[in-house]
Amino acid sequence: MTVVQPPAAAASGSGEPVTVVVVDDSAVQRRFARAAIEAGGGLTVIGEARNGRDAIAIVERLRPQAVLMDLHLPVMNGIEAIERIMAVRPTPIIVYSAFVDGADRDNAAAALAAGAVDVMEKPGADSRGGLEDYAESLRRRLRVAGRVKVITHPRGRLGGGAPTTVSTRGLVGSSHVVSAAPVRPPGCSLELSPRRVRVVAIGASTGGPQALNNVLAELPPDFAAAVVVVQHMADGFIEGLAGWLDTTCALPVSVGANGRRLMPGTVTIAPSGLNFIVHDQLRVTMHQPPPSQYHVPGIDATFMSIADTVGREAVGVLLTGMGRDGAAGMKCLRDAGAFTIAQDEETSAVYGMPAAAVAIDAAELQLPLEDIGSAVRRLTRPTAPGGAS
Repeated sequence: MTVVQPPAAAASGSGEPVTVVVVDDSAVQRRFARAAIEAGGGLTVIGEARNGRDAIAIVERLRPQAVLMDLHLPVMNGIEAIERIMAVRPTPIIVYSAFVDGADRDNAAAALAAGAVDVMEKPGADSRGGLEDYAESLRRRLRVAGRVKVITHPRGRLGGGAPTTVSTRGLVGSSHVVSAAPVRPPGCSLELSPRRVRVVAIGASTGGPQALNNVLAELPPDFAAAVVVVQHMADGFIEGLAGWLDTTCALPVSVGANGRRLMPGTVTIAPSGLNFIVHDQLRVTMHQPPPSQYHVPGIDATFMSIADTVGREAVGVLLTGMGRDGAAGMKCLRDAGAFTIAQDEETSAVYGMPAAAVAIDAAELQLPLEDIGSAVRRLTRPTAPGGAS
């Protein structure tokens, strides 16, 4: 376990760097992570740990604003360390992993269920875009994580009951966004008129996997609409997310494939690397994004296609996440007659995307996370016998 005193700038008022602890059993990886993190400014590594047990101790002692953690650790593995940290010293944790195939996909999902806020792949010899692009992505994620306030409880195990709850007052840029859509407090009775809904479209980013689990768990096995999910996540981890959600909700969950049709009572997650477009007859295709598009898959692209093809027979939901992706698409949905819901500030891990939607009057309603799933269920008119609705 290595403890590093933060630089003098860290103690100054404004402009304080985000403090980070790096957890990895490889000294080479720790050196690379430190160099990558501190190269861009605004971040400083204040400690390192070689195993999960030391990670818990150093986080408790130094109270960093963010943790970068490998999952494959000696003494105590990364998932158990995440659970313990989130129980005793809740801290935003970004998981990075060298492998995205097989068991590691499941491990990444387990880490998110345990309370990690994001997951990304370690760079390899064939890393796309080079090491500098990777380092910049890492710094950007850590800066966001350092501004997230997490509140958790100790029972965040995958398959061990409800997932860890992430709650925060997030930021969008540096300004507070005044709510345009009405905000309903938790448990407040909602008068929602059931309607014919063919597609429920959900977009999410940072903190999204746990939020998705919360929403999807409210949908019954005979749910009448098809559900589409666009989650910002590093390449290779979407399959693990789908596998995890498939075990935690009543609806079957799978990753979308080119040319398939969306079916009622199923959840389809957009795959990595391409935009997910919905056409007539609910057929889906995947398309290369334009070079200017930052988030891939893009929530805006999917929402806009659903607005064009499904219109008022859709429900749009925008959950926690940084940036603005999904806001313009949700505005298209609302303009087309769809019912639109944004997650409220209090329960968002990062109140960026929902705030952007509210700011342009794209959200008809803001709801606490715990009420969104039930609202979607009540909005969707059950299918009548014989298939009519």
